[in-house]
Amino acid sequence: MDYLTLLHALILGIVEGLTEFLPISSTGHLILAGDLLHFNDEKGKLFEIVIQVAAILAVCWEYRVRIMATLGGMFTERKARRLTLNLMIAFMPAATLGLLFSKAIKAHLFNPVSVATAFIVGAFFIIWAEKRDHVVEVRSVDDMGYMDAFLVGCAQCLALIPGTSRSGATIIGGLFFGLSRQAATEFSFFLAIPTLFAASGYSAYKDRALLNMDDLGMWSVGFVASFISAFLCVRWLLRYISHHNFLVFAWYRIAFGIAVLATWHYGLVDWSNPS
Repeated sequence: MDYLTLLHALILGIVEGLTEFLPISSTGHLILAGDLLHFNDEKGKLFEIVIQVAAILAVCWEYRVRIMATLGGMFTERKARRLTLNLMIAFMPAATLGLLFSKAIKAHLFNPVSVATAFIVGAFFIIWAEKRDHVVEVRSVDDMGYMDAFLVGCAQCLALIPGTSRSGATIIGGLFFGLSRQAATEFSFFLAIPTLFAASGYSAYKDRALLNMDDLGMWSVGFVASFISAFLCVRWLLRYISHHNFLVFAWYRIAFGIAVLATWHYGLVDWSNPS
């Protein structure tokens, strides 16, 4: 394993960890970073699964006490049972559509120009959500009803479009549906666990032929980088939302999307597979 490959693994691991739970699209960033680093072949796609699992485990570690309490009280405690059912309800819409349309989406939308466009469009939804009157009807995850969970699950379907952001769709969708920032953000974190584990497991099974122990060093570097950066990012975001809104992420998405489109249009970067 050469040092350049390990450096690429480190960069992509950090990118995944820092973007997975922010409303700025980890998939979009990985497509763009992988394109720039020429790390977007089939082996690169398998590597993305490894670093995504690391990011999920970071959230599991941050919420380990709540997760263990929920698992332990799933059949005996009302609060634990409600959270479990809410997550199952919210998980189903995107899981169903993902199984039906994932091939078509990957064939037509997994390219830098489509991603950049989704970055910009998603930013305007964030601005809209923040500028409108936000009437809070659900203050904590424990107050969510089954319809709240279903609506957030429907919002998560938008994240099937690369560049939209799974966390962005669920958090901003939650704001539209009356959740507080804290409730929307925490439910997005919890929903990421079954959603991303299922997506990663399905992708790993399909691409199992690419598994090679020679890549262990690359996987290890990316895994550790993703876990640490995701853990720090989750803790930072929880503190940030207690005093700030999400507008800064909207402006970032617009600037980033315009930069990608401009470099493509003027030929400054040779983005692959332009649409």
